[in-house]
Amino acid sequence: MKISLTVNGEKRELDVKPETRLLDLIRDDLGLTGTKEGCGKGECGACTVIMNNKVVASCLVLAPQADGADIKTIEGLGGKNKLHPLQQSFIEKGAVQCGFCIPGMIMSSKKLLDENINPTDEDIKRGLSGNICRCTGYVKIIDAVKDAAHKIKSGGEENV
Repeated sequence: MKISLTVNGEKRELDVKPETRLLDLIRDDLGLTGTKEGCGKGECGACTVIMNNKVVASCLVLAPQADGADIKTIEGLGGKNKLHPLQQSFIEKGAVQCGFCIPGMIMSSKKLLDENINPTDEDIKRGLSGNICRCTGYVKIIDAVKDAAHKIKSGGEENV
């Protein structure tokens, strides 16, 4: 079955099997390996992407359901030679640890900051409630999101 979608601003047409998950299309067909598979059940958030301006677990979306969709993955943030403020803040605040969950965390954080550039700690916790991290204890992640919000407000909005 042929589907058409936009991934990170690039229009793509692909032949997919009806049972292909969006996660597999992103990783295997498009070679965008920043999106990770953790649990395969939509519970950990490692596979989080933004689809049609909503946070989704790409392991739970069938590729045909994404026909006509606008998808943003971690590779779609920042520029060729410049990190997105969220990416930079996660590094600077030591929130990356093993890094496995971080692409999903950053995508959920991106959606949160798109909607609320002045989040409280509770807003951040709620915005990241679908993402699990086993390394950081979340304190550094919350600090990174707040730091990124400050950077974006201060003019670091290029390619956000």
